[in-house]
Amino acid sequence: MSSSVPRFGANYTPSQGWFHHWLDFDIDAVRADLDAIAGLGLDHIRVFPLWPLFQPNRTLIRPRAVEQLVQLADAAGERGLDVDVDGLQGHLSSFDFLPAWTRTWHRRNIFTDPDVVSGQAEYLRTLAAALADRPNFIGMTLGNEINQFASGPHPDPDRISTGQAESWLRRMLEACEEGAPGKMHLHAEYDAAWYQNEQPFTPAHSARLGAATTVHSWVFNGTAQRHGRTAVPTEHHGAYMIELSKAWALDPHRPVWLQEVGAPAPLVPAEHAAAFTEATVANALDCEDVWGVTWWCSHDVSRSLADFPELEYSLGLLTNDGQIKPAGRSIARIVEEWRGRENRPAPRATALVVDAGDDETAPRRSTCAPGGEFFEAFFRLTAEGVRPTAVLASLAADQEHLAARGITEVLTPDQVR
Repeated sequence: MSSSVPRFGANYTPSQGWFHHWLDFDIDAVRADLDAIAGLGLDHIRVFPLWPLFQPNRTLIRPRAVEQLVQLADAAGERGLDVDVDGLQGHLSSFDFLPAWTRTWHRRNIFTDPDVVSGQAEYLRTLAAALADRPNFIGMTLGNEINQFASGPHPDPDRISTGQAESWLRRMLEACEEGAPGKMHLHAEYDAAWYQNEQPFTPAHSARLGAATTVHSWVFNGTAQRHGRTAVPTEHHGAYMIELSKAWALDPHRPVWLQEVGAPAPLVPAEHAAAFTEATVANALDCEDVWGVTWWCSHDVSRSLADFPELEYSLGLLTNDGQIKPAGRSIARIVEEWRGRENRPAPRATALVVDAGDDETAPRRSTCAPGGEFFEAFFRLTAEGVRPTAVLASLAADQEHLAARGITEVLTPDQVR
């Protein structure tokens, strides 16, 4: 994890049946998908079991499903691909996948009910243990953007406090470590953790718990709508989230993984996807301590599947039948350019002060969202050719902290105006 050679991967979306492929698991179809992914030169994939299919009852974790996950990981390893496994799916591409033992007649808070939490911990431990001896197993991610269950705009949230979110994260990360000691175990939230004042999963959780910080960068969050497809904020949004995360990190060189980023149509039209991809990756790699970039996603969703938001059908680096798309060719070129090369960008010497209130709960973190005072000031600096980073107001005068990060100038948003 300390290597400065950046990693490049894809979030694996099976070409046949999307994530429903677990119901009709076909290892030959998986191998064909992995051949196409490896053909782009990528070195890892992120894999998504569907939680209700793997643990349909709180005390039943299906052995056959776990075996299929191991088969997939082994097939990836044969093709030179490392594997990160997301456990609690949870939420994917606008659909929720929660087991029946947490819903309706068995409705229980998935973050605080002791029986549910115990079942989740055993599930994560089991998956981690099944893969622990695989040399290509990176580690577990607790779930995909599971914070969306904890607050609005989810239509039926399991509301919790910031303290309860932290307790849940610690318990789940401990379960992963019990199953696969020493692996790179993480958690991953969508950007409400950074932008939404009332979201119980906070920037401090993301930047301080787990082996590395993950960020998911999607410009359909208001960035592209406000600024346009080729604007500085749009092309630098991934880099912005990487630098924003560093404000809350206790380790000045904590690894940051740009774990999800994609080119969403129509805000990024198909004919502009390659240019957006090139710019996004180049700008992300102008940040220090980037572990890697993992594109969403490997394959388009088949048009035979209904009810997805329109943009979900076209996010792949490859078409549903395995043809390389322009963004895929861009990624392949970037991978070839960086193969074996260390990435050591200069420190970002200018820090913009982010004042989101209390550091632990960040009750005013909407200043970091598109249209917020901090967000807009950051990109005014970027547009002027400055390479800004972020520093918490509580640390803005801490000379030891600033020196450890290579910061020599501190500005407030007011000064940027």
